[in-house]
Amino acid sequence: MIDKQLLRLLGDNKKYIFYTVGLMVVGLFANIGITASICYAIYLAANYNTYGSSWTVFLIPILGAVVGIGVRYITSRLVGDLKDLLGRKAKKDLRAKVYDKILRLGVRSTDGMSMAGLTQVSMEGIEQLDLYYSSYIPQFFYAMTAPVILFGITVWIDWRVALVLLACVPLIPVSIIAVSKYAKKIFAKYWGKYTSMGDSFLDSVQGLRELKIFNADAAQHVKMNQSAEEFRKITMKVLVMQLASTTIMDLVAYGGAGIGISVAVLGVVNRGLSPIAALFLILVAVDFFLPLRAFGSSFHIAMNGASAGRKIISLLEQPDPVWGQEKVDGTEIKVENVTFSYDGKREILKGINMTFGETGMTSVVGESGCGKSTIVGLLAGGLRPQAGSITVGGKPLETLSRESYYSHIAVVSYNTYIFNETVRANFLLAKSGVTENEIYAALETVNLADFIRQNGGLDKTISEDASNLSGGQKQRLALAVNLIADKNTYIFDEATSNIDIESETIIMNNIRTLSKKKAVIVISHRLANVVPSDRIYYMEAGKVAESGTHDQLMQKMGGYARLYTAQKQLEEGYAEVNAS
Repeated sequence: MIDKQLLRLLGDNKKYIFYTVGLMVVGLFANIGITASICYAIYLAANYNTYGSSWTVFLIPILGAVVGIGVRYITSRLVGDLKDLLGRKAKKDLRAKVYDKILRLGVRSTDGMSMAGLTQVSMEGIEQLDLYYSSYIPQFFYAMTAPVILFGITVWIDWRVALVLLACVPLIPVSIIAVSKYAKKIFAKYWGKYTSMGDSFLDSVQGLRELKIFNADAAQHVKMNQSAEEFRKITMKVLVMQLASTTIMDLVAYGGAGIGISVAVLGVVNRGLSPIAALFLILVAVDFFLPLRAFGSSFHIAMNGASAGRKIISLLEQPDPVWGQEKVDGTEIKVENVTFSYDGKREILKGINMTFGETGMTSVVGESGCGKSTIVGLLAGGLRPQAGSITVGGKPLETLSRESYYSHIAVVSYNTYIFNETVRANFLLAKSGVTENEIYAALETVNLADFIRQNGGLDKTISEDASNLSGGQKQRLALAVNLIADKNTYIFDEATSNIDIESETIIMNNIRTLSKKKAVIVISHRLANVVPSDRIYYMEAGKVAESGTHDQLMQKMGGYARLYTAQKQLEEGYAEVNAS
C-alpha cells in the first residue's frame, strides 16, 4: 500500500503527513460530537415532559453541535491547507533532487531514458506524485486509524454492532489489494505508452524537414496515430479498472454499513437496546467505511503517481561519477591499461594506453565503432573505467574535484549546444565579465565577427538549436565560446563533422594554432585533419593498434596507412567528379 522508497523521498516533509492525520482525527471526534449532540437532542425532545417544558434543556446539545461544527470547519480548512503545503513542498524538493541529480551526472547521459521521457517524468510525473503525497498517504493513515477509534467508542454502546462493523471494514482493503496487483501492471504500461508517445511526437517534430523531403510524413502520421491509439486503449483500461474497483468498494462500504444498521435495529427489537443508542450507531456506521472508501478513490491516482515515482527513483539511484577534493596541479593526462564496458559483458576498450601532453596536438582516429567516443567520455569524466587508471598531472582523475578538473578542460563536439540566448549571453556563460572587445577578438579568430556585426551584433538572439546559423557557423561560434573560456586542455570530438570546407579549414587552423600553447586532443574520422599531430593513436576493435606521427604511421604501412590512403583516393575521386 505504501512505497517506502517514495516515502523516504519526502525527507523532513513527512511531519506534514502526521499533522494532517492528527487534524483529520480531531475532525472525526468533532463529527462524533455532532452526531451525539443530535441524538441527545432527539432524546430530550422525546422525553420533553419528563425534563420540563423549558427550551433551555436543549442548550447542551445545541452548544455541543455548534462547537463540533466549528471544530469540523476549522480542521477541514487546516487539512486542506496542510495537504496543499505538503504537495507544494514535495514537488519543490523533488524537482530540486531531480535537477541536482542531473547536474551530478554531469556529462553522463541518463541511462535508458530519452529526453522526452526525462521531461515527462520530471514535470508531469512529479505533478502526479503531488497527489500521492498530499492525498493518498494521509488518507491511508487516517483510514487505518478512524475505524479503530470508532470501534473503541461504539463497543461500549453495543459490542455486537461494533464488532460487525469492524469486521466488515477489512473487506475494502482486501478489494483494493486484489485490484492493486492488476493496477500496478496497468499503470506501468500506461507510463511506458505515455513516454513512448512523447518520444514519437518529439522525434517527428524534430525530423519534420526530413519527413517532408523523403515524402514520409504520411507514414509517420500513421505511426503516430498507432502510438496514440495504443495510449488511448491503455487509458481506457485504466478507466475501466477504476470504475470497476469503485463499484466494488461502494458495495462493500454500503453493504457493511447496512449489515451494521440491521444488527442495531435487531438489538432494539430483541435485546432491549435503547432506540437513541441504536440511532447513534446507525448514524456513525457509515463513518466506519467512508475513510477507507475515500482512500480507495485516491488509490488509482496514487498508483499513477507511484509508477512515475519509481521512474524518478531509478534516475535518482543512478551511480554518480566518482569525484574527490584534490586540485589539478598539472594537465598531462595519462590513460593506463584502461578497460571499459557499458554493460559489463562486451568490452569496448581493452587495455588502452595513451598520453596527452600539457601542450601539443594528439589525435585519436579509427573506423566507426573502434571506441573513440568512449575515450572522450572517459576524458570528460562522464565515464569511469572498469580497470586501469586515468591520471591528470599524476593524480587519479577520481580524486580530483569536478570543479577543478572542468576549470581546465573544454570539449567541442559536432553537437556542442548553443543556448537560445544572445551571442553575448553565450559568451558570458564561458567567462563572466567578458568584454565586447574580447568577444569580437574571439569571433575574428573564427571569421564570424563581420557576420555577427551585420546581423544584430552581440545582442543577436541565437534561436533554438542554432537554427538561424549554418552548421559551420554554429561550430565556429562554439569554438569561439570555448576559446574565451581559456582552458588548458581542449578536446575536439568530431568538431569538423558535417560542415562546409571553409568552416573546416578555419577550425583546423585554430586547432593547430591552439596546440602551440595548449593541450589539444582531436577525435576525428577524417585523417587529413590529423596529419600535423604530434602523436596519433590509431584504434582498432577497442585497442591501440598503432601510434606515432603521421609520417611514422605511413611508413609502417599498417591499418592507419591503409585507411588514410583509402580516404585520400576517395576524396581525390570526388574532386575529379566535381571538376568534370
